[in-house]
This record gives sequence, C-alpha cells and structure tokens, in this order.
Amino acid sequence: MSKLAYFVLFLVINFGGLALGSWLMNNGPETKWYLDLNKAPWTPPGWVFGVAWTTIMVCFSWYLGELFHNRNSRFIWLVYGFQVILNVGWNWVFFNQHQITLGLLVISLLLIVIFYFFITFRNDRLKYAKYLLMPYLIWLCIATSLNGYIVVNN
Repeated sequence: MSKLAYFVLFLVINFGGLALGSWLMNNGPETKWYLDLNKAPWTPPGWVFGVAWTTIMVCFSWYLGELFHNRNSRFIWLVYGFQVILNVGWNWVFFNQHQITLGLLVISLLLIVIFYFFITFRNDRLKYAKYLLMPYLIWLCIATSLNGYIVVNN
C-alpha cells in the first residue's frame, strides 16, 4: 500500500475515532457537571480543542502513513489499536462517566503510547517523520495537566 493510501486510511480511522469520542462524551463540556468543576487557569477556550485535534490527527495520520509504509506489522497495529481505544475511551470515562481519576490514568497511558511511538519506531527513513508526533505529545501533556488539576482540585 502506498504512503498516500495509508495516510487516507488513517485520516478516516482517526477522524472517525474523534467523532465517536465526541458522541460518547454526551455533550460533556457543556454539562453542568463539567462547567461546575474547578478547572485549571490555563484551560484553553473550547474552540482551541477543535483546532488542536484537527492538527494532531492530520499530523498523526501522516506519521502513521510513513510508519506503516515502512514497517507494517501486527504488533504496530496492536499498539495503534490500543491508542485508538485510549483516545476514544477517555471521552467516555471522563465526560460521560465522570471518572476523573480513571480519566487521568487513561490519558496518562495514551501519552505513554504516543511517546512509545516517538522513541521506538525511528530509523533513517522515519527519522524526521517522528516529529509529526510533536503536536500530539504537546497536547497530551497539556490535557494530562488539565485532567490532573481537576483530580487534585475537585
């Protein structure tokens, strides 16, 4: 499969995961429960989340296109599948079930998985592609700190 075909495949899967996660959170950011939480002072406005996730998923899909074009293995598919489950699952755990501590665990595992992609799957062909993961890593650090703040202060 070509890099472009992989890129398109991962765009569909990743944006589908975002749509499913959005549906599973059941209007979470607009609920009284969420609005009444003591949130971190550095919590960005709502529109930033859409811009961030769009950028992240385009870059992540490009990275995955490069990765799977060069190294397609069952193990990498399993790691990627685990990432999808964590990414989609956090929305349901945090917003739908109001399990903020479990949400912190889920988002921390997601950060570890993306960092694993960053440090593990690199060689001469992927040396620069790994930097496409930087928006995801940066956003997950911010999101983990936001979730952590909520755990500590609520």
